[in-house]
Parts: sequence; C-alpha cells; structure tokens
Amino acid sequence: MSEVLYPPESVYNLMPKEEVRTEKPPRYMSKFRPTAVHENKSNKDAMRTMGPANAKVPSPEKYLRKHSKEPKLPEKKQCSKICQNTGVPRKPAVPTRTDNPLMGIHIKKDFVKTNVLENVTALPKRPQPAFADTSRGYKQCLESSGLVPKYMKKKDYGEVPEYLQQRNEEARRAQEQYEDYVKDQMMQGAMKLLSEEEKQTILTGLKKNWEELHHQYQGLSVVTDTISKKSHKERLDLAMKQLESDIGVIERFKTIYVANH
Repeated sequence: MSEVLYPPESVYNLMPKEEVRTEKPPRYMSKFRPTAVHENKSNKDAMRTMGPANAKVPSPEKYLRKHSKEPKLPEKKQCSKICQNTGVPRKPAVPTRTDNPLMGIHIKKDFVKTNVLENVTALPKRPQPAFADTSRGYKQCLESSGLVPKYMKKKDYGEVPEYLQQRNEEARRAQEQYEDYVKDQMMQGAMKLLSEEEKQTILTGLKKNWEELHHQYQGLSVVTDTISKKSHKERLDLAMKQLESDIGVIERFKTIYVANH
C-alpha cells in the first residue's frame, strides 16, 4: 500500500487568505495602426463602382481607322553624293552599254625596256640560311634556331649591365653608411668589436654545449609515452635549434659588434 503524506496541521492554514490576482500588462498596440487601417479602407473600395463606370467614352467621330496603329516610316528623301547616314561617298554609277570608253590614248613608255633595265640592275636575292636536321633533308631557319652566335657579336657582350652596376653602387653606399654608423657608435663607447680570439672562444663554447645536448638527446628513450618525456624532448629540440642558429650567425659574419650595455 502506498503511504499518503499530508501536510502538518497548523492554525495558519485555517485562516482565510486573500486571493491574489495578477494584473496583465496592457496589450501592445502599434502607433501606426490608425494609419494602416485608414490606408486599407481607402484602397479597398478604390475600384468599386455603382452603375456605369466613370470612364471617358471615345467620341463616335473618332472611331478606329484602318492602319491607324501601324508605325509610319519617315518620308523618303533624296540622298546627295555623300550618304546622310554613313557619311561615305557613293560609288560611281555602273556604265551603261551605250557608254564608250576612251580610245586613242598612247603612252611613250616602253615597258619591255623598263622591265629589262629593272631586272638587270636588281640585286640577286640571297638564299635564306637554313640547316637540315634529318636524313631526309628537312630544313629549318638557321637564324632563329639558336645555332648562330648573335649575342656574342653584340657591342655590350660580356659587360656588366647598367642595372647591376646601379645595384652594386647602392650596396656599396649602404655598406659605407653602415661602417660610418658603427665607427660613430664605437667612438661613443656603445659598441665593441669582437676579436678573432673571442669569436673562436664563443664558437667553441656553443659547439660544446650543442654536443652535450646532443648526447642527452641520443640517450632519450625511443617511446615517449609520458608527458614528462615529451616535454623534455621538446626542450632539447628547442635548445639545439637555438644553438645551431647562433653558431650559423657567428660563422656567417666576419665582423661582429657587441653592445657594451
């Protein structure tokens, strides 16, 4: 059997309680409602009529005539010698069969002698240079084949181009400005030039540190199954890469300046 639970008896439960009524907020009404209602009523009966439509009836005298709605072409005009639309002069008219050509015109020029003189004084055509690259004698143009040393015969062959000379000049000026700046800084005591002995000492120490880290890296276990092993391996990788970059910088540059501060 299920047990029924009753609330504990109390005198306060016997006292009459006032009924609490919740007041609802006022309903939302748009401020454009009157305008919308007015527009709806004004447009609703716009096309409704009572009795005959209030439209203008055409006059019986203005009835629809035949071909009245067809497009009318402009009147034909006589074109002058120059056409109005294109601006190109017209070609001459075709001669009729009754027109006779001009006859009896004689020219004193001797075309035979003229052709002979032109052929005698003309220079012979030089054959175009070609080369055969197959056993059947297939010929190709020699000039565009790359076999003719055209570039070697140029006037500026073997000389440094102007843009390279300009670039070298700019690099030289930049190097001079940098050297002047370094000299000024050295005179002020802000920078110091590393000697060859100091450079070799630093390089030897960096290589020794790299060898120690490399020895530790070789002694790591093959399986990195824990977080500590992974973090230790990552630290060794970063340290070795940093040492390698430092060694490369020292070996690449001959002159190295170090700030005194």
